[in-house]
Amino acid sequence: MSTNKPVTAATLMRARQQGEKTVWLTAYDATSAQLAEAAGVDVLLVGDSLGMVLLGFDSTIPVTLEHMIHHTAAVVRGRKHAWVVCDLPFGTYQASPEQAFTSSVRVLQETGCDAVKIEGGVAMAESIRFLAQRGIAVVAHIGLTPQSVKKFGSYGKRGKRNDEKTQLLRDAQAVDDAGAVALVLENIPTELATEITAAVNIPTVGIGAGSDCDAQVLVWHDLLGISESNPPFAPAYADVRKTMNTAIARWVADVKQGVFSI
Repeated sequence: MSTNKPVTAATLMRARQQGEKTVWLTAYDATSAQLAEAAGVDVLLVGDSLGMVLLGFDSTIPVTLEHMIHHTAAVVRGRKHAWVVCDLPFGTYQASPEQAFTSSVRVLQETGCDAVKIEGGVAMAESIRFLAQRGIAVVAHIGLTPQSVKKFGSYGKRGKRNDEKTQLLRDAQAVDDAGAVALVLENIPTELATEITAAVNIPTVGIGAGSDCDAQVLVWHDLLGISESNPPFAPAYADVRKTMNTAIARWVADVKQGVFSI
């Protein structure tokens, strides 16, 4: 899907109904928003992954609401028509539906974005319903949920065991019933993602979940080959890290040799 009209939750639902894939990509500033839109990206996800790819944290857990608001506002300033989703970071929504609402209101009012994303299935269904009933668009996220890495101990694939599969199916149905407008499925078996996509009424967004999802999302730094290393489910489509390193090294050499002038 590529359009110059503003992308909305309704746009994404129509694309699903028509069997048209949509493209999501993380973005963290105005320039990345502009570049992604120009290339045809439909949805810009300001992920709390920014903690790891931009801020030097070893997980997403230290990311604050202030971090997310700062970067999301920049993305919104750079976009023209893409739908912008902001992750609610760890500790800003799990306590209660009221806490989730307060955090979401801040994000929407201070950034101008279109939706918030929260991790969790059945456990977060009540909060999703609370937000949806008050006019807030919520993207749910199940499977590998990075904010729970301390609990699981790794970023490995979820849903391989029968009990995990059963729970993820319950999670997907719960967030759908609660009023989520889309559902991210991260690092789960392809066949399970296919089953979930067929079972729910909302668009599914895959990352390491096979090609049958309604949309796909990747992290900006992984897609462009800027990351030092990529997860196995996130292919690099370029080697921008090498290009950047080469350019900087050439300039360093020119300056040290006294041949750089402008």
